[in-house]
Amino acid sequence: MSGEAILVVGSGPSGVHFAATLLEKGYRVRMLDVGNARPEPIEPELSLDGLKRELPDPRGFFLGDDWEALVLNDSAGEYYGFPPGKQYVFTPAEPLGIRTQGFEPLFSHAAGGLAEAWTGGSYPFDDRDLADWMIDCDALAPYYGRVAERIGISGAVDDDLAQHFPVHAGIQPALELDRHSALLLERYAGVRDRWQRANARLGRSRVATLSQPLHGRQACHRSGRCQWGCPTDAFYTPSVTLRECRENERFEYLPDHYVTHLALTGSGAAAAAVARRQDGSEVRFEANRVVLAAGTLPSARIVLESIARSGDPAPELVGLMDNRQVLMPFVNLRLLGRPFDSESYQYHQLALGFDPGGARDYVHGLITTLTTALVHPVVQALPFSMRTSLGMFRNIHAALALLNLNFADDRRPENRVGLEPVGDGSHRMVIAYQPASDEAARMKRSLKSLRRLLLSLGCVAPPPMTRARPMGASVHYAGTFPMCEEGGDYTTDRDGRLRAFGNVWLADGSSFPSLPAKNLTFTLMANATRIAEEAF
Repeated sequence: MSGEAILVVGSGPSGVHFAATLLEKGYRVRMLDVGNARPEPIEPELSLDGLKRELPDPRGFFLGDDWEALVLNDSAGEYYGFPPGKQYVFTPAEPLGIRTQGFEPLFSHAAGGLAEAWTGGSYPFDDRDLADWMIDCDALAPYYGRVAERIGISGAVDDDLAQHFPVHAGIQPALELDRHSALLLERYAGVRDRWQRANARLGRSRVATLSQPLHGRQACHRSGRCQWGCPTDAFYTPSVTLRECRENERFEYLPDHYVTHLALTGSGAAAAAVARRQDGSEVRFEANRVVLAAGTLPSARIVLESIARSGDPAPELVGLMDNRQVLMPFVNLRLLGRPFDSESYQYHQLALGFDPGGARDYVHGLITTLTTALVHPVVQALPFSMRTSLGMFRNIHAALALLNLNFADDRRPENRVGLEPVGDGSHRMVIAYQPASDEAARMKRSLKSLRRLLLSLGCVAPPPMTRARPMGASVHYAGTFPMCEEGGDYTTDRDGRLRAFGNVWLADGSSFPSLPAKNLTFTLMANATRIAEEAF
């Protein structure tokens, strides 16, 4: 095997699993990254309630020194924000220079990428999800299993959702249910026939959280600290795999390197990656093979900037995709007035699949019960005085839950990513997005059906509290360089090779030709592992 180091740009879920696979094969890997580091966990032995009692400044920990985690809700705002401990995920290395229309993107320069702030949903795509791809479920299954064995995924393999979530290796037993989730599943057993007549299923989530120890990491001990960052790494983030890669002598990790573009040869191949450091200096890294795994939008920017700096006009990339997300709060009437247990797993423990028709109509839902979530976004949404709302909240806290719904997307020419000059020789990225013309009607039909199904569980979902999040909020970006059998310069082959350059591979969501409703991060990891295994 050659002593050449494969150059990988980005340390998100795609980048670290691509690198881990190459290391397993004996390659040398050099990874360029900005690499904002996660802070060390505070008092990792304490539960959430323990932090409230023991920290000298719990307000600063939970809401931030400048109250930055306080969500001031309105009729169109978000229900939740990111806690102070996750701000490192979104701190930019430099001003990003972006103009958007109909799209509100998030970017990350963290070691581990945007998935440092994910909620762990790990759902394999099935053959219907992959209908537009050049691979099928059987081709991806070994890589889903390989990733699961690396990171640890807990869930059920024999419940009603198994028809939507293919079974693969590496699945640990499901986590212990919190009381609210257990009650919902118990109630579902009694109305299961009704749900199945509506082509809906309820079951256990598949989450990247350990129910059993794995590779030196502890199992979840239900501290209630998930949202603020798991103090024991029972909850997986890509920085775990990055740390493991850094223990390998054939892996070189270079943080403080913001890759701006690839230097191209006269024949159009990439000769080097050019990066800027925090001190303003520019560094060039020669490479024969370059793998872009910076995330769909950053990778698009690198490719477009590379073309612009070579003297050719940068094209517009069409087909940007993102999952529309809808948040549907509901109240379980059987739990009104009951106490709640703060020491439990905080993220979703139940999932649902609703299948009213074709692949684009399938809706993927995650149910999160309100255990240790912040009070104020919900209280502010209640149509009463603050005192009355607080009193009501204390009585309904244990009964509250949130259904987070994901809708599929497909590539459309009106959704574009490009560059425009800003007058000093530099460029800014331009992103334009328009929802599909039938999106509102599809969402309306699905939401109406799902409210009725929740009612069959004894739960009420007030329509005024249901909110569609803006496009870009899900950070499930994909589709700018789609894989296809034959295509132009700005498409990829089955193995992610970009046809424009020949020695550049896209290992992130850029090459997805369609975007199912299911969370995509697990498939990002599996597909990057597949490309590294089969193309290198």
